[in-house]
Amino acid sequence: MNKIITLNEFIIQRQADFPYAKGELSRLLTHIGLAAKVVNREVNQAGLVDILGSLEKTNIQGEEVKKLDVFANERFINAMFGSSEIAGMATEERADIIFDDTEMAKNAKYVLCLDPLDGSSNIDVNVSIGTIFSIYRRITPRGHKPELEDFLQEGTKQVAAGYIIYGSSTMLVYTTGRGVNGFTLDPSIGEFCLSHQDIKTPLIGKIYSVNESYYHSFSKGVRKFIDYCKEPDKESGRPYTARYIGSLVADFHRNLLKGGIYMYPATKKHPNGKLRLLYEANPMAFIVEQAGGMAVDQKGQRILDIKPTELHQRVPLFIGSRNMVEQVMQFIEQEDGILPENGND
Repeated sequence: MNKIITLNEFIIQRQADFPYAKGELSRLLTHIGLAAKVVNREVNQAGLVDILGSLEKTNIQGEEVKKLDVFANERFINAMFGSSEIAGMATEERADIIFDDTEMAKNAKYVLCLDPLDGSSNIDVNVSIGTIFSIYRRITPRGHKPELEDFLQEGTKQVAAGYIIYGSSTMLVYTTGRGVNGFTLDPSIGEFCLSHQDIKTPLIGKIYSVNESYYHSFSKGVRKFIDYCKEPDKESGRPYTARYIGSLVADFHRNLLKGGIYMYPATKKHPNGKLRLLYEANPMAFIVEQAGGMAVDQKGQRILDIKPTELHQRVPLFIGSRNMVEQVMQFIEQEDGILPENGND
């Protein structure tokens, strides 16, 4: 019988990988797991209590705020500052940096970027949703409240990133730059247990994920690639399978395990793309690269190399199996050349 390894045990086992952390990063990751359990409980009970539906207001992104979004945001804020290991947070739901004006918080080493409930448009119809997180070491002096520059760091500076998917089973997947591991929540004991060790995404997959309702707003190169995915070809295994849930965590998680590409290109309405660099693109890019995949923007620039200039900066995203990302970039280069700053034709 294989020994069950819980998330906490696994984190402690890997603590030696970060001698500079002295346990702080381990405690922070443990608190993320704790907050995930609380949010998971409410997600599973959402149909029974009054936390489904809209608050009839919009967040900083201009998107309708769902009640469960607010709940998740508050629970993660409380858990993270309760850990005493972060100096500040930036979340998709708040316009500005969040910090706790205590000496313990001011002396903390880390800052956290968070999408508390990705895919919230699917909440009311019981489709898988998730939480995405990203951890950086602060660069401003300890002993003071964090500044904007602590959060506007390249994705290569992440010390950890991950996501929680609330689905038929609840999973926490994370990386600290030494591979990707997944943990499934066992409700009978209330613990995340190691279920997917050292995840490797296939070099090439047969799934493409994109919102094709925007097909005519995509650049010619992106449209050509979508057409290529649909063309029958026995040698390459095409046509590929179209799968798009509309929840980044769910789409990404499936493609990570099975192989595929997720695309959110620039459109005429959103020339800079729609996904957020800090809360979505960077953490997912860190994970996919550690699993052997690839993540770039529409100009072919590695996502992790982009220097953020804004807290809620958006970016086009092409992410997944390396060969598929390289394929779409070839189509973009052939058909679009050097993309203009405003996206596409």
